[in-house]
Amino acid sequence: MLKTAESVSPRHPDKLCDRISDAILDACLAQDPQARVAIETMGGIVSITGELTTRAQISVREVVKSIVGDKYGIQINIVQQSPEIAQGVDTGGAGDQGIMVGYACRDNEAMIPQELYLARSLCQYLYARHAEDGKTQITIDADHNIQTIVASFAKVSTPTLHSLILQWLTNINLPNTNLETIVIHANPAGEWSISEFEADTGLTGRKLAVDNYGPQIPIGGGAFSGKDASKVDRSAAYMARKLAVDLLNNHQDIDEVMVKLAYAIGVAEPVMVSVLMDGQVIPYVSQDYNLTPQGIIDFLNLRQPQFAKTAEWGHMGNGFAWDR
Repeated sequence: MLKTAESVSPRHPDKLCDRISDAILDACLAQDPQARVAIETMGGIVSITGELTTRAQISVREVVKSIVGDKYGIQINIVQQSPEIAQGVDTGGAGDQGIMVGYACRDNEAMIPQELYLARSLCQYLYARHAEDGKTQITIDADHNIQTIVASFAKVSTPTLHSLILQWLTNINLPNTNLETIVIHANPAGEWSISEFEADTGLTGRKLAVDNYGPQIPIGGGAFSGKDASKVDRSAAYMARKLAVDLLNNHQDIDEVMVKLAYAIGVAEPVMVSVLMDGQVIPYVSQDYNLTPQGIIDFLNLRQPQFAKTAEWGHMGNGFAWDR
């Protein structure tokens, strides 16, 4: 079976929007750890909209400029959180209904699917040498051998990009890698220089598979970026990942773990906890974890500014508290 995953650079228009939304969240949390934040960003003329209930005094415009500079217009339409939603959160309940999926496997040190791990690794390698808008995609076979590489980066010549890909392949030193058999598509549509918001609007939450585990693992909840941890879309997804990592570490004979959590709006305890180890359903009996929104926030320390970093290279497998 072939598996494919992609990764995008922090200058990709969708990622710029994720980063802006999370930078606004971090700015609020730095002053007010109890801030309620649900911010959406769209590029082009940078449009900031959503909900913000906080004592923090921040300049949204300056936060936007810290990510994209002065070259775009900015419009802002932010309101307070609906009191009808707030009343359920104020009592410790979940900020919305939803299903969240956590996953961990032994494919690599990051405990994420190998195809995503490789696509991210290549994208990071290229971005470190050429910090522009770009994306990568890698296809592997059942033995994790690379079959096809796709990479498109702005403002770099095709020969240079191709050379950098070969450098990365040499440096990662994968077993059984045969450079002669790998198909490489470097800037397959041609070289390009119109990038970022000049090329595409971008939108918060449009790279969910990149943010999670790639397309082979199901996605249950909504987007992460721009949301404070009272939103279980974010906090419970992180907790599901933490459960999966802990279970994998505690069962050395297991190769992969999937955890699913489900919540009802205004209700603190999850309505479902499902655990699969190597595809087999395992009853969840542990009392070691508090799976209420407040319990998750306390356990993973989710009231401190840290989220702009998660928006750069994906939320799983990058050494965050829920990854270890």
